[in-house]
Amino acid sequence: MLRTRTETGWWLITHPDHARLAGAFAAAWGNALFRKPQPRERVLHGIASHDDGWAERDRHPCITREGKPSAFSTELVGAYSAFEEIDLADYLAVRERAVRMIAEKDAYAGLLIAMHTYNLLTVHADRSTIEAGDLPLLDAFLESQRRYQEDLKTRIDRDPTLWPDDKTEERISEHFCLLQGCDNLSLLACVDYAEPADMLHAFPYEGGGASGVRVKSIGPRHFELSPWPFAVPELSFEIPARHVTGERFATSGELETAYRAAPEAKLTVKLTSKQP
Repeated sequence: MLRTRTETGWWLITHPDHARLAGAFAAAWGNALFRKPQPRERVLHGIASHDDGWAERDRHPCITREGKPSAFSTELVGAYSAFEEIDLADYLAVRERAVRMIAEKDAYAGLLIAMHTYNLLTVHADRSTIEAGDLPLLDAFLESQRRYQEDLKTRIDRDPTLWPDDKTEERISEHFCLLQGCDNLSLLACVDYAEPADMLHAFPYEGGGASGVRVKSIGPRHFELSPWPFAVPELSFEIPARHVTGERFATSGELETAYRAAPEAKLTVKLTSKQP
């Protein structure tokens, strides 16, 4: 889940719906300045489905030790430091499922998700928030992921439907960065992040070179991007969400009951080009 505090409770958005928003950003990506992803369908599939492994877990929302919905929030933007709120074995099982359920059918899309998972749990993870006894479990998972990535690269190298340029480490890294960036932008949008931020990584220009993209909130779920990476000057998207009343819940069952009773709403996200 992803959560945003309101005056009366929380907006809750599922991981798969957040990933679909990231995929919508990627589908709109590219203009005279920024290069569009290619092989398009396989890259977009990887980005839009990178959190599908969370679907079952999100159907049964749970609470933190403080009684809040256990979910990604504004406090976690920029660093992953919430391991004290989750069962690590369950979490890693979700991450493993998110990779393999896509990779078994599409090695290219799956490799992007595997790279994203590995990066999240190495570069962005705060190991100090993991119980010392759980660290061997995490390290074994990471080693397994490294081996699996090599298997996926072999499958990609043997895939006759891909152009040679699409198989290069440089091109795959480019698409991994696009997944990371669109995922990051979707997280900012879903939690309505109010502070200026930068999309993760730099993105390649059509004619060579690359640039990061600055994200600035200019209203509720309305963000100004510079430089602008899309073909039209303004974009609007809708995210499914449910609102639960109450800041804290006594049990996970109480939260799940409230979540299931809440009607599905649509939250609007707007992206706007910075005016000169």
